[in-house]
Amino acid sequence: MESMNVFDSKKIVENEIEVISSRSLMSEVANDLALYAQTFEDGSLKSRSAYTTSPVKIELREPNKIPLVYEGEPKKYYFSFDTSTKKVRFGGKSYAVDSWITDLPMGDLRFLLNERQFGEPKDLLYFTLTNPKVVTMELLDNLKVKSTNKLSTIVSLSYKDAVPERGEDVLNGLIISYNQKAVSDRNALAANTLKFIEDRMEKVGNELADLEKEIQEYRATKGVIDLSEQGRLYLKDMGDYDRQIGDINRQLQVLNEVESYVVSKKNEGGLVPSTLGVNDPVLARLLEKLYEAEIKYARLKKTTAENNPILVSIRNEIEKIRPSILENIRNQQGNLNASLGSLSYNSGKSSTAFKNIPEQERNLLEITRRKGIKSNLFLFLQQKREETALTYAPNSSDSRLVDAAESSLVPVSPKSLFAYLAGLALAVTIGVCFVIFKERFNNKVLFRSEIEENTNLPIVAEFSHLKNKGVKAHPVLSYDLGILEQFRQLCAKLGLYRRKSDKNKILVTSSVSGEGKSFVSSNLANSLALSGKKVALLDMDLRKPNTTNLYSLGAENGLINYLKGEAKFNDILHPSQENDLLKIVPAGTKGGYHSKLLLNGRMEILFDYLTDNFDYIVIDSAPLDFVSEVNFLSEFCDKTLFVVRHGHTPKRIIKRLRQSAKLAPFNDVGIIFNGVKKRGMIKGDYGYGYGIEYDYNIPYGSQM
Repeated sequence: MESMNVFDSKKIVENEIEVISSRSLMSEVANDLALYAQTFEDGSLKSRSAYTTSPVKIELREPNKIPLVYEGEPKKYYFSFDTSTKKVRFGGKSYAVDSWITDLPMGDLRFLLNERQFGEPKDLLYFTLTNPKVVTMELLDNLKVKSTNKLSTIVSLSYKDAVPERGEDVLNGLIISYNQKAVSDRNALAANTLKFIEDRMEKVGNELADLEKEIQEYRATKGVIDLSEQGRLYLKDMGDYDRQIGDINRQLQVLNEVESYVVSKKNEGGLVPSTLGVNDPVLARLLEKLYEAEIKYARLKKTTAENNPILVSIRNEIEKIRPSILENIRNQQGNLNASLGSLSYNSGKSSTAFKNIPEQERNLLEITRRKGIKSNLFLFLQQKREETALTYAPNSSDSRLVDAAESSLVPVSPKSLFAYLAGLALAVTIGVCFVIFKERFNNKVLFRSEIEENTNLPIVAEFSHLKNKGVKAHPVLSYDLGILEQFRQLCAKLGLYRRKSDKNKILVTSSVSGEGKSFVSSNLANSLALSGKKVALLDMDLRKPNTTNLYSLGAENGLINYLKGEAKFNDILHPSQENDLLKIVPAGTKGGYHSKLLLNGRMEILFDYLTDNFDYIVIDSAPLDFVSEVNFLSEFCDKTLFVVRHGHTPKRIIKRLRQSAKLAPFNDVGIIFNGVKKRGMIKGDYGYGYGIEYDYNIPYGSQM
């Protein structure tokens, strides 16, 4: 049996795992269990599976015609079952169980009793239809196949399903399909081998019959009865030589057939030529390995992709085995040809001596010798046919089921504690990542350290971002204790509460619009006025006079009217309704570009007058990056406050302050960090939490 035993092949665990996980086997399970037609109970909150409560299950004659994709949810087909009549009420009609229904739009359908039912349905029953291809992919997604360990030949299967009974049926059905597939493959291999042997036996039998007929005719026509003793000796030697030559020729023929098979096959499984008469165990093992690899390749090719690593590995193994077989065959052919030459020479010598024997007796013995060779070959093939038939008889597979499928006692998913912890961790992670991402990719100033790292200018004050919870008392001024205290601290830090101060002209500016210049200048002037000082507040932002508009002085005479000679000092000084010591100098009745007016000489006269009549002069100027006229005010000011707003001022402006020469002309520059918002997880851990909120998002140059 060693020369023809192609049935005793060892299976590789990894390959069998791929076979078990193949779509073809799982598709058989889906169709056998009719999982393409799932039954449900239509509950009030949500539907639930009726796999163990539905009295019937649904089977389709052609389930592959079910649409692959539905627009929206799959259609629900409601039905009911009458236990007394054993009939199903569906679509307004009653149908008997186990009978095909051919007048339905979804195709031929029948209802079968559900052998898995052990409970009664509590709600309306319905079923949905899903294409078996979709069901197969869903089943494979929930299937897990693995080896217990590297040295074991045992495979463990697990399957997740919301219905334990359905999960058990899927796994048991998968094992049944796998074993049936193995048996069918084994029987197909035995059938091919048996057919090959029977074809050879038929051919040899015909040749043997022809030889027997030839002997009979020769004896009858020639009258040959017996040979002489000398002839017998010569014939015996020639017979031995001829048998050896015949064996060699037969071996050469077998080797040629094997060589043709190896050269012509393209990784396809099929019938392996027999190596009968070739007593080379190495060649037999190589052919066995080649056949086994080709069978595995053909099997996996049906279930895996062309470039699958396992398939490529088997293909490479086949390509490595072929050259070894060809080399072995050619070595044996060379040895056999050498032996054939030697035997032919010896046979020729015996044949020359045999010429003296009567020709008739010699011919008879020649025919008899050929008949004996064919008889021996026929008996050998007959024995192999019976051995092959014995391997074809069993219907059991070569795999053994250790444990049948059994569902777990408790659900494996979802685990509530893990879900809660994962949700909490995910929420915290998303929050932290959001804050980090927002601050890392924010191009606005958020921290005091960012100002200190990019400039040597001192930060004289930090004003918190305040919101108004009630009615606004004034559009700019704040009467909250917190904001008043912050401005008092600013005045004290600047030395403005001293009896005599030589820095009484204070310029408030910023880099861009919306950073709070008007807010800072107005509240600074108001804070000084509350301390008993006479204060003049000038709106020098002629293009966007926010202070003028916030004090409702847009229609009054102001700085522009004075510079044009249309108004005098008393005409442009307007009292504040909040404090008599605070006077407002608005921008004037006409805005626009007035660079020439600032250079006509009247500005010096105005500042001389204000210096003589007021203790402090607070100037609300235009932004440095938009208006060049603000540089003209540098010679009139003793102190400059540069406003930077939290979350509003671009970082690029702060980074350029050290290299930029824009602040060089100004005297005694200090930075005010305005609008600092609360930070941290605990509310109120930074800032006062009181005051008013401004809208600083008005584009520069627009009129309010």
